[in-house]
Amino acid sequence: MLGIIGGTSLLFADLPPLTKETVSTPFGRAEVYTGEFALLMRHQFGLPPHRINYRACLAALAILGVDRIVAFGSAGSLRAAITPGSVVVPSDYLSITDIPSIHDYRIEHIRPELDPELCGILSELVPQAHNGGIYVQTRGPRIETVAEVKALAKVADIVGMTVASEATLALELGMRYAAVCTVDNYAHGIGEELLTYEHILATSREYCGRTEEILKKIVERLA
Repeated sequence: MLGIIGGTSLLFADLPPLTKETVSTPFGRAEVYTGEFALLMRHQFGLPPHRINYRACLAALAILGVDRIVAFGSAGSLRAAITPGSVVVPSDYLSITDIPSIHDYRIEHIRPELDPELCGILSELVPQAHNGGIYVQTRGPRIETVAEVKALAKVADIVGMTVASEATLALELGMRYAAVCTVDNYAHGIGEELLTYEHILATSREYCGRTEEILKKIVERLA
């Protein structure tokens, strides 16, 4: 079963008709919209990135039978060449903050990755996307400082607050994971515009039609 995880980039999109379910997990409850695929909005209950119950969200998808996930993530660009309004299909990720795990009481190691096959399919479905590159996760909810952006740009291409946590938990729960990242802004200090949350929302709203089309293609191919 296909699972879709949405965030800021899907806030303004018209979504397919689905039925809302509340799924109880060992880590808490999560709301999932179900039909021919499962859709989970990561900021449910109004939670900012650093307070999302990632373990409950990913466990709920696993309980529903999801075996592959495509996540939509809002990101900031660490490269002048990756302009706001771009789309990136990252090939790897790193985190400079804690990543949750379902393994609290035993030693268990996974080999983390963004699924190469799913990444390849996404590259086919979104030919205008920048293919490959590194996603780096920060904690949020604040944006990064200029100094942090300069440091992160030495090792990554885009920055966000969610994908690394989701990808790691998905693998721990036996689900393949890949991401489509919409670039809503230049990271702090890269561009000349004043970076605010309202600016990020405005870019997401501007490209909502394209996001809807990308979602439609993914569902048609993978659901």
